[in-house]
Amino acid sequence: MLPPGLLAQPADRTDQERLRELHPAAATVVRLLVGACSCDLVRARHTDPREDERHHRARHRRAGGPRAALIALLERHRRGAGVPAPAGGWPRALAAFVAEHARNAGATLYLLRFSAPPGTGPEAPLRRVRVGDVLARPKGWLEEGVGVIVER
Repeated sequence: MLPPGLLAQPADRTDQERLRELHPAAATVVRLLVGACSCDLVRARHTDPREDERHHRARHRRAGGPRAALIALLERHRRGAGVPAPAGGWPRALAAFVAEHARNAGATLYLLRFSAPPGTGPEAPLRRVRVGDVLARPKGWLEEGVGVIVER
């Protein structure tokens, strides 16, 4: 079901508990990753890796995280650099996965967070979208900090 290069890793216990509170029908809570990072799913990598790292450093400073967390974040991001993007790019591959998953498993909660501590939930109420919306806007359906339930 997952496109080549996309990994599903079990979320930590805190995230599992918090996200199941938001979507009680959830049977499994995972992190979707390209390599060890998720940013490729929503943002194209810059041709110069230093620009991507500058972007991550600036975001991390604004979020106020500790330096050790930034170093870990950059290491994860670097591990994703060697994974080739599928035809059409990662956002389109993610949208296709989301559509297939909705058909097979029903309504599913997705949450995009940037370097947030475990157990951090959406900053706004959950939003519901249909699979057709995801497929029509593969780069725009998932907003940072907003829990999105995708339905058939």
